[in-house]
Amino acid sequence: MRRIPEQEAALREGRWQVRLGNTLEGKTLGCVGLGNLGSRVARVGAAFGMKVIAWSQNLTPEKAEAAGATAVSKEQLLAEADVVTLHLILSDRSRGIIGAADFARMKSSAVIVNTSRGPLIDQAALITALGERRIAGAGIDVFDTEPLPPGHPILAAPNTVLTPHLGYVTEENYRAYFAGAVEAVAGYLAGKPVRELRAG
Repeated sequence: MRRIPEQEAALREGRWQVRLGNTLEGKTLGCVGLGNLGSRVARVGAAFGMKVIAWSQNLTPEKAEAAGATAVSKEQLLAEADVVTLHLILSDRSRGIIGAADFARMKSSAVIVNTSRGPLIDQAALITALGERRIAGAGIDVFDTEPLPPGHPILAAPNTVLTPHLGYVTEENYRAYFAGAVEAVAGYLAGKPVRELRAG
């Protein structure tokens, strides 16, 4: 919303405040998915003074209200949101859930953020929407192909913040993962698995 990549590049080139940004207060945050992480993001949006709306295939008005959001249709979310953020698991139902028709419904001033799963967004449609300025920008941490190959078209897309799947890459998370792995191996070697596997 503040056009950080463009502003930072200008600053490094000796230019100052090259474009106006936008505030979050008073804007609409559209959460596609309102589970554990989506509901946390909804609270962050509310803390910035945003109106929060949400949609997912199984979202009820009661669940949305409990997270401080209003349940709306997917079409309404895309048409009204200033920031669209994705928080869905990847499945056959959710793959490509945001495509060319969805970008066409979004405001030209809107941005989309995907820190969930790359294939939730049709990446070719995203690159086209950014290149044709159908949307104002994107923050993307997850991609169809990882690591992102050199020369990938998204690297040249305007007004994007691109990060190499850093959402979970923290010292604290790695400590928890490896402690759990060591615990599981020790339990297996002792004949006392930490978790029983269930068929089904």
